[in-house]
Amino acid sequence: MSPTVFRERGYRFYFFSREESRKHVHVHGTDGEAKFWLEPEIALARNHALSDQQIAKIKELVEEHRDELIAAWNTFFGDGGN
Repeated sequence: MSPTVFRERGYRFYFFSREESRKHVHVHGTDGEAKFWLEPEIALARNHALSDQQIAKIKELVEEHRDELIAAWNTFFGDGGN
């Protein structure tokens, strides 16, 4: 199961279930995908085939939606997950 949190500018922001407990979000676009840590600060965890410009834009979107992403994480996984 991988619930979509939101879609914006051609990217899908979602979680994988049964993955590591550290809060993060996966992002999929037509050119590739990435994973961003949400805590303790927003940081790129992994990139597959996205350009530096795409990563910068995605990071900006993650920053803009950080509170929404963390709230969705807590709803999906429970408040106890880190």
